[in-house]
Amino acid sequence: MRTFERARTLPRAVRTIPGDVLKPETLRAGLRGAEVVFHLAAVRAIGARASEPARMRRINVEATRHVLKLAAEAGVPRIIYTSDVRVLIPASPDESNYVKTKRQAHTEVALALQQQGAPLIVVCPGAVYGPGDASPLGRLLRGYARRRLPVLLGADHAQSWGYVADIAAAHRLAAEKGQPGQTYTFAGPRLSFREFFTTCAQVTGLPVPRVWLPLKVNGSTARALNHIFPAWAEMLSYLAGQPFLADDEASRALGWEPRPLTAGIKETLEWIQQQEHV
Repeated sequence: MRTFERARTLPRAVRTIPGDVLKPETLRAGLRGAEVVFHLAAVRAIGARASEPARMRRINVEATRHVLKLAAEAGVPRIIYTSDVRVLIPASPDESNYVKTKRQAHTEVALALQQQGAPLIVVCPGAVYGPGDASPLGRLLRGYARRRLPVLLGADHAQSWGYVADIAAAHRLAAEKGQPGQTYTFAGPRLSFREFFTTCAQVTGLPVPRVWLPLKVNGSTARALNHIFPAWAEMLSYLAGQPFLADDEASRALGWEPRPLTAGIKETLEWIQQQEHV
């Protein structure tokens, strides 16, 4: 949840307007006269509690419908919606509730509005990492920085890695140079988890995970747990899931150039270590 307390770190020139994405009537003031609208609000939870899937559907799908539709009705000339590269590949039976809801929002809301002529540009980031990350990936990196990651699953599970500042810059490029009706992927370097943590070790000198459990064990364990501990099963399925890869050729045409993975990892782990000291 975004609050005025958290907004205090924003530059002085930023004017904040309260609104609730689940209450369309509260959004109109913020949309009035806007030159561009960025919609990034979403609930992302892997291994979620039983109550989370319904909340994810409300925010990831219905709230997206509210914001994008109202922005189009308000005459906003450029609307940027943040989707996910995983919605661009075929659905898998065990994909997370987060991906299911983002897939639904992408196809049933965003693409539908584009077909109706809304000035909507869709941005699909890959795996986003960097300072301030509270996602499962961020927790993995904090565990690595503390030398508490001796065992990990999914060594060969590949992802396209995008540093958070580069993904932010990608959104600005999409707003300035992107073409309404188009979808742009901003993915970054392609590496497996093993390759990613090997790069972490090269940058920091910290050891890589000593034991990598194979994906087939991971996947079968997830299925066995599904009826008993569904949250654990979802986390394991995430690590054993489909490759998280994308082609970002179109985004490179906009002038997007992600930084090398070594630079992004260095900045991320330095930030984590500073937070540990604090």
